[in-house]
Amino acid sequence: MEENRIIRTDFFRRDPITCARALIGATLIWGKCAGKIVETEAYLEHGDEACHAFSRPSTRAFIERNKPGAAYIYFTYGAHWMLNVLVKGKTSGFVLFRAVEPLRGIELMKKRRKIDEERSLCSGPGKLTQAFDITNRNDEMNLCVDPSHCFAYGDDDVDVVADERIGISRSAHHPWRFTERGSRFVSRRVKI
Repeated sequence: MEENRIIRTDFFRRDPITCARALIGATLIWGKCAGKIVETEAYLEHGDEACHAFSRPSTRAFIERNKPGAAYIYFTYGAHWMLNVLVKGKTSGFVLFRAVEPLRGIELMKKRRKIDEERSLCSGPGKLTQAFDITNRNDEMNLCVDPSHCFAYGDDDVDVVADERIGISRSAHHPWRFTERGSRFVSRRVKI
């Protein structure tokens, strides 16, 4: 991958909503695997009850000690790792990666997920981390410097749709879930 395609720290020095939208169409690169980002959600440090920073002092400490572009990885529902990236601008918070369209390392993803259907490999945040082998060992990793663990700019414009966040009970009404219009790789179709 070309070094100039890596999304650097400055990209993550803005608000999480803008960042989550702008990451649709970018590429997640993780070792031998890569995928086009087709679904994200934004979470705000302040005033967003669904964000870990709202109720967890450890998350607020994470934000304080890390630079924009750091991986924030946590375990949820006793079963799945979740990949987020730290965003620190006038408003700080996180972008959660909900789904990618597999591009490279597809056979390895199938082996890790123990399924053969390509559409279902990364169509949810827990599926994505399992397919890419992302765990807490990657927590606090700087995702803006290493070409083997980073985000890269996409090649074309993507039609992005905003919708309410899903899989949460608090502050779920915010339209901070972003998807690529018409992608068959998203975790759940957009409400119309």
